[in-house]
Amino acid sequence: MPDSYILMLFVVGALVALVAWLPLVFRRAPLSLPIVCVGLGAALFSLPQVGFDPLPQTYPEITERLTEFVVIIALMGAGLKIDRIFNPRRWGVTWRLLGVTMMLSIVAIALLGWTVLGLGLAGAILLAGTLAPTDPVLASDIQVAAPGEGREDEVRFGLTSEAGLNDGLAFPFVNLAIALALVAAGQKDDWFVEWLTVSVLWEIGAGLGIGWAIGWLFGWLTFTIPASTRLAATRDGFIALAATFISYSVTEMLHCYGFLAVFITALAFRHADRDHDFQVEMHDFIEQIERMAMMVVLVLFGGGLASGLLAPLRPLDAMVALAIVLVVRPLTGMIGFIGWRRPMREKLILAFFGIRGVGSFYYLAYGLNAAPFESDDRLWAIVGLICLMSILLHGITVTPVMRWFDRSEGRDPDAEADGVQAETSGRGTSA
Repeated sequence: MPDSYILMLFVVGALVALVAWLPLVFRRAPLSLPIVCVGLGAALFSLPQVGFDPLPQTYPEITERLTEFVVIIALMGAGLKIDRIFNPRRWGVTWRLLGVTMMLSIVAIALLGWTVLGLGLAGAILLAGTLAPTDPVLASDIQVAAPGEGREDEVRFGLTSEAGLNDGLAFPFVNLAIALALVAAGQKDDWFVEWLTVSVLWEIGAGLGIGWAIGWLFGWLTFTIPASTRLAATRDGFIALAATFISYSVTEMLHCYGFLAVFITALAFRHADRDHDFQVEMHDFIEQIERMAMMVVLVLFGGGLASGLLAPLRPLDAMVALAIVLVVRPLTGMIGFIGWRRPMREKLILAFFGIRGVGSFYYLAYGLNAAPFESDDRLWAIVGLICLMSILLHGITVTPVMRWFDRSEGRDPDAEADGVQAETSGRGTSA
């Protein structure tokens, strides 16, 4: 019988192989890699030999840091693959999703949490800030393709840009919930002015500015300085990882929103030389890290489900969770598109695929680690159920829906997928 270390190596190796292989298998199937990872995690941690319950509330610091890492990697990857040059008018779908859909979602979820679930005002706002953003990690199957591939329709662009920006914009509401929880615990006074001036105005504005400055600096070092010393000459995707870590850490040290800064850094980095083939290499490297990190989080999430994460749920919690996934996001999405002159199929897809996942785990862990909230286990159960529902529902429907959408737009999804696979293979061979 192999010892636990050897068995762990085998399990990790098998999971890594599946992460690399399953996207090819599921390219035309109504199934997704996140569903498989969650299922594997649930099966693995159900074995008595494991003897470890990966409940997030048991390991709050690890949960926060691990999910934080996955999100910032996903944000860099999302920013690097956007082909569309920033222009307020050309990014109109993004502003609708952020300014209308997300804001209405926060209000609706907070009201449901406060009036129906009885969470208290602070807990309800934390729930809303946690569940309002579209996840940049699990939304990868419905985002734009790699840099320069040209597959950037309004649906894929809208969901990619929304996922990139709304993670940073959710933070003011998470911080609002933290401030209210501290006030209720008698640990804070005069919170409103500080929240408005610091959490909203300063941290958003500075996050945008710092992100752009670091992205410009890395773009200059990578593509502009004399050829012999350009970072692009290294052909090493680690440059994108360095930009991610530096952007996030500098912004956080200045007490601003690092998530927002990382995405803006990626956009500025991409803008430095949009057509350079090193952009593709950096994106591919970041995407590989993202998939591996996502696998770890989702396997642990499956283990948490097997260990009783959803045990504190009440019947009313499940009903509200269904309403959040099936009513709140689709309805607020369609309200956000009033007056937007695009085909109805685009509006419906954009409204439906508000995927919740790893980002929600991070925000909840961050909030619960920063202030005392009532019903911590119940909040984890509600968020866990909604993320599970999103992983299953959106994971099963994304492939058939997007294949139908591509055909309705006059594109052959099979031909495009085969072309991308051949191009990727060619890049690997030439290297």
